[in-house]
Amino acid sequence: MSPETRRENILGFQLVCKGVETVREGARLLALRPGDVVLWDGHTPTDVEIVEPFHKRTLLFPRDRVLSVCPRLAELRALPPLDGSGPARLLVRYVNALALEQPRLEGAAGVAAANAALELLRGAVEPCVPSSRAATREAMRAEIRRHVKNHLQDPELGPASIARAYAISVRALHALFEDVDESVAGLVRSERLARCLEDLQRANGGSVTDIAFRWGFCDAAHFSRVFKRAFGATPSEVRHQALAGADG
Repeated sequence: MSPETRRENILGFQLVCKGVETVREGARLLALRPGDVVLWDGHTPTDVEIVEPFHKRTLLFPRDRVLSVCPRLAELRALPPLDGSGPARLLVRYVNALALEQPRLEGAAGVAAANAALELLRGAVEPCVPSSRAATREAMRAEIRRHVKNHLQDPELGPASIARAYAISVRALHALFEDVDESVAGLVRSERLARCLEDLQRANGGSVTDIAFRWGFCDAAHFSRVFKRAFGATPSEVRHQALAGADG
């Protein structure tokens, strides 16, 4: 056996295509055969032995990204098995398709493909993870963050609309974020500003006003003030720099 002792800040979703491999990960001993899937943690030392000529496909996820969408996973001493999981089987099919398409994915398409893989992994893992009050609150915050990202173009997005979407009071929504250094309004604003910055830096992003309105800002002067406060430059300055770079 050859020990794999280096700690890496990743989680791996592995599909065995051919051969046999035995893996000792902490207290867990696995014999992996064709068709098996397993989730492994880069923080856990492993011993691996190839029993038969081996071929596998592995999708690597930044550990922090996985924990941001499935925070209860951090409380487990061992990763959950994925045998018999419908979402895991769907992720297997997705991994196989991704292996064919990935060389042609660039920019936004690559980001979307990575996010889709992360959501499929969340669907496979979450049903296996027990709940605690703290983890449940963090899972709720993660869900609200996804809701915010998906509704940034709605000018009405804010604490009241988010509370309605989750059938809770605005007071309960604010209380949910008391545990973290983040407010609901601040979350909405920072996500909108990040999207605006991305579009301002794209040559074909549109005018400053178009970009501000596209991402839910209704007042161009207010947008300019909060943008400069966040990034140290006005939207017009960022836009002019992007266009000058494109012309050059």
